[in-house]
Amino acid sequence: MILAGLFAGVMCLGLILGDWFYFVRLTPDASRYGCTVARSRDRFGDADAARLRARFDVDGALTLPHGIARYDSELQHIAIRPQYHLFSMSFRTLWPLKGLIHLTPDEQAFSTVCIKRVPWSSALITLAWFLIVGVGTVSFMVDYALQGGFGSLTGILMGTGIFGIGLLVFVFGLMTVVVSYRLENSRLTQVYSELKEVVEQTGPAPRITI
Repeated sequence: MILAGLFAGVMCLGLILGDWFYFVRLTPDASRYGCTVARSRDRFGDADAARLRARFDVDGALTLPHGIARYDSELQHIAIRPQYHLFSMSFRTLWPLKGLIHLTPDEQAFSTVCIKRVPWSSALITLAWFLIVGVGTVSFMVDYALQGGFGSLTGILMGTGIFGIGLLVFVFGLMTVVVSYRLENSRLTQVYSELKEVVEQTGPAPRITI
């Protein structure tokens, strides 16, 4: 049993790591991979197809100060994600974000729709955790009430305390997810802003180094 549990744990860890490694890639197929969590509309002004293509290298890649972008001229989209540097103050949460910007040409400009995604493993583990805490707390309270746990003052106090602990755990998890999302979203928004500035800049394509 111990060996089976260890094997299952290693397999689960391998699936999570594989999911993350595939998620951070910006190839045409991998850029569409992940759980959609938000989308936003915008517009790249003063940009046409030729000028947009000139901003990227021959492989369609563009290194930005805080991230990476990859342009696919056939599919008309740009994949972006933040860049995490070794030995820096930035760190990756359990809910990293990447964006896929769909481009629609519109009179010397592009209408854009940016779809934000998180790894499937992060989304599924988060959902499972909230279900376990929420359903587990409610199920315990129902079973506790059916067994007459609220029949005395001591039972009422104990049941209320257990429910309060479950609620605190649920709220703490929710706050953690919200704060992490806001952090990762601010990083992705920064990369998006840097990309938009480069695309809308007139003149020859700038050389950006980090």
